Amino acid sequence: MRAPRLRHVTTALSTLVLAVTLAPAGHAAGSSAPGHGDPGRTPPAKVPTAVGYGGAVSTVDPDATRAGLEVLRRGGNAADAAVAAAAALGVTEPYSAGVGGGGYFVHYDAATGTVGTIDGRETAPAGMPTDAFIDPATGAPYRFTPDLVTSGVSVGVPGTPATWERALEKWGRWDLRRALKPATTLARRGFVVDETFRQQTLDNKVRFEAFDATADLFLPGGDAPRVGSVFRNKDLAATYDSIGRHGTRAFYRGRLADLMADVVQHPRTSDDTSLPVPAGHLTTTDLRDYRVREQAPTRISYRGLDVYGMAPSSSGGTTVGEALNILEGSDLGAMDETAALHQYLEASSLAFADRGRYVGDPAYVDVPTTDLLSDTYAAERACLINPSTALAKPVAAGDVTAYDGVCAGGTGAGEVEADTENISTTHLTTADRWGNVVAYTLTIEQTGGSGQVVPGHGFLLNNELTDFSTVFDPADPNRIQPGKRPRSSMSPTIVLRDGKPFLALGSPGGSTIITTVLQMLLNRIDLGMSIEEAIAAPRTSPRNTANVTSEPAFIDEFGPALSALGHRLVPAGDAFTSAAEIGAATAIEFGRHGRMTAVAEPERRGGGAAGVVRRR
Repeated sequence: MRAPRLRHVTTALSTLVLAVTLAPAGHAAGSSAPGHGDPGRTPPAKVPTAVGYGGAVSTVDPDATRAGLEVLRRGGNAADAAVAAAAALGVTEPYSAGVGGGGYFVHYDAATGTVGTIDGRETAPAGMPTDAFIDPATGAPYRFTPDLVTSGVSVGVPGTPATWERALEKWGRWDLRRALKPATTLARRGFVVDETFRQQTLDNKVRFEAFDATADLFLPGGDAPRVGSVFRNKDLAATYDSIGRHGTRAFYRGRLADLMADVVQHPRTSDDTSLPVPAGHLTTTDLRDYRVREQAPTRISYRGLDVYGMAPSSSGGTTVGEALNILEGSDLGAMDETAALHQYLEASSLAFADRGRYVGDPAYVDVPTTDLLSDTYAAERACLINPSTALAKPVAAGDVTAYDGVCAGGTGAGEVEADTENISTTHLTTADRWGNVVAYTLTIEQTGGSGQVVPGHGFLLNNELTDFSTVFDPADPNRIQPGKRPRSSMSPTIVLRDGKPFLALGSPGGSTIITTVLQMLLNRIDLGMSIEEAIAAPRTSPRNTANVTSEPAFIDEFGPALSALGHRLVPAGDAFTSAAEIGAATAIEFGRHGRMTAVAEPERRGGGAAGVVRRR
């Protein structure tokens, strides 16, 4: 294996002193109006790397990381810390996550040596028609933006509160009320607004102005909260208090459930908005009947490591796993970096072709998970890769009903799959002194979700149902169906070495989540990078499209060589943001004698925050 390359990464010793640099968030007395307080305060520092012992937390936000560390220091375990950190993200990162959304929770139990998962994905309402995304006035699909993304019809039944409650019941030491306390306090006292929070608010200003409750909370005085001001959300604090005291019954039943259903069916739009805001189908029965799914993780062996991921309804575990299986037949560590990246680009595209053809909610679709993760099937797919020439994209899906590991000739032409997954979402990683580990990805879908704050309760509702295919096709595994979970790309991943944790990682980023996780694993396991280098290295996102979305730094470094092989690299960026970034990952690596290296992004999405209970 080649020596690691030092690039695009911060490695100063100052990154190890989180306890010193994560100063307490500013708490202002007096005004309780959201976004008001003493202007000019400095947001807490974001430290991307921390090394030490006794437990670790990595998130995109220093207040959330601090909340998780507080739990660990007071005797809570990794599951408790994950719930506490996630709830804190609902305060400080409300446009990416919160109780109005859903996600996937992957847990390693040190006592049993087993990995378990919770599927807390949002579901379509039971009364949602298969033509829900067709405008009855025109007979054509609603425009994706602004019609679908800012709507009631895009709102799925939230799964996050149920995920927290079940994770604590199954693996935690604390109850829900205690785990929510740090976030409740944070919401009530407030946090210091940084540039990312202000900019995300401004990016959503037109959408937020469409709803009085949203504008009142996030646009006080008609403007986004100022950088350095203290943002309080006392309504959310009261919501957390209620859930903590009464359990998730306070969310899925009663007055709050009645209000959520009514808001979705009759959106509370402002008088002067010009946005169409189609109504949705959520009912109190949908909320009452919501259940998380507990299921076995996906598992593959790669270079002697056991890689565990999230099974469908997420496509993360199957797609990352299949791509790794395809790559395992090549000695990537012995190749030059261009050749190794070529293999990665091709393997990911082949796996994405199969994802589009086969993966959906297994309660509604017969997903061939065993076949997709078969070494024999991967060998047959791998032999399609030409080391000197890129395959024409899109490639066709393979045939999971007939394979023997022998090359079957060319792939033929595939179809371009519409990608409606937004780049938002958030990921956190935790570990405790006993060896338990959590990788947890959660979301409300688009930055700002559906744009609708539940009046008097301080949280945004998701627009997760936009992850369904827009037009109903009986052959499409991701077609709209009542009660169904839309396919996701969230890929919380735990890697074991000899039955013990080696890595835990994940990322936001819509369908680029899969490639971010896959590339980080490639960087760390095959290309000789440290975990800090693996997370900071420039990214590219091969998803079986003719053009490969890539960060500018990746194009600068590898564009000419990969273009010579036939790859067409284009700069990242989408309709919702000008940021040329892919993902915003967090990870923890486990060394000898309990040593943990917690890492977050040094720059992407404003940088992240990693911490350990006892620094090295």
